[in-house]
Amino acid sequence: MNKQLSQAKEIYNHLLEKANEKYKSERKMLTKFDMNKYITGFKTSYPDYQEIHSQVLQNISDRLSKAFSNFFKRVKRKKTGEKIKAGFPRFKKCVKSMTYPQSGFELLENQHMRLSKIGCIPIVLHRPLEGKIKTFTLKKTQSGKWFAIFSCESSISDSTVTTAVPVSSKRIGIDVGIEHFATLSNGDTIQNPRFLMESESKLKKLQRKVSRKKKGSRNRIKAIFRLAGLHEKIADQRNDFLHKMSRKLTGEYSFIAVENLRISRMLHNSYHSLSKHISDASWNSFIQMLSYKASSAGGKVVCVNPKGTSQECSSCGQVVEKTLAVRKHNCPHCGLNVSRDHNAAINILKRAELTAGLAGIYACGDQANTLPLNGRASRVKEAGTICDI
Repeated sequence: MNKQLSQAKEIYNHLLEKANEKYKSERKMLTKFDMNKYITGFKTSYPDYQEIHSQVLQNISDRLSKAFSNFFKRVKRKKTGEKIKAGFPRFKKCVKSMTYPQSGFELLENQHMRLSKIGCIPIVLHRPLEGKIKTFTLKKTQSGKWFAIFSCESSISDSTVTTAVPVSSKRIGIDVGIEHFATLSNGDTIQNPRFLMESESKLKKLQRKVSRKKKGSRNRIKAIFRLAGLHEKIADQRNDFLHKMSRKLTGEYSFIAVENLRISRMLHNSYHSLSKHISDASWNSFIQMLSYKASSAGGKVVCVNPKGTSQECSSCGQVVEKTLAVRKHNCPHCGLNVSRDHNAAINILKRAELTAGLAGIYACGDQANTLPLNGRASRVKEAGTICDI
């Protein structure tokens, strides 16, 4: 499997080189079908690459074709004045996954699966698969773990389709931060777990061990795996926390108001000194989880403009200017004395109620995930099942 991932990387880079040469000489781009022809000739010249399943190779050309397509779309968006990077496809140092689009894999009954050109390998099936298996992806993580990812298709009958109904009519505003992960408009706070900061000393030790090992040695590879394993553990802890908190909030409240933060700007501009803490909190992932979970539960998440939410008094509406170091809101006009984040959460909720009343938008522009059924048409549901190898 390691060998085939290495070969997939070489074929990807070979196709990218051919695409660049064609564009320089003819000012035309290679199509996906042209890339497949190059793959056929490449396999003839180098018989070792015949060990990879043919559809896996076709998926490589499909990935590169989509990379070019997305590049041209970003170029068009940039010409309209949008400040984004075009991002021309680059040569890969490694390929972490291979996809079997239609065939070449078979799931066996005894916790095993058979892969074409690889053989029979044991797996740990986390849960039974439902529906028809459409695609299979073999993925390797930085720490050396292997995962088998299945994409299944199953139809939902009309009788099983129900409209999501909100569990309650409660409304809440959320102000995310660093001192507290989030402060709610009712005064409750969610503590910031700071998973990265808690493991920072362990990360430093493992990084020093990697730097002391000889480059190319087996001991250095083992040290790299241990370091990558700790990074994966931190990411898993963070995702587990975000999933649990977003599920709890969407289960209790049917209307959730959040700030429409531009986190990428915060990381590179005025909040550069706090970039590590902002990345560790992962606010954007939290808001995305709130959005799709609220939509599936029949609720609504509204994003509002964050400008001035901390400066404006939630009681009288007067602007009380304060620096980031001031954590209390003391209004000289009405005498309101509350936490800075609590005051901001109340203002966020007020703005969201006004926005929803005028526009009725769903989470950051997303619509509820319900599809109309016409006649005998049925909905298609795709689900991923991950197995340890």
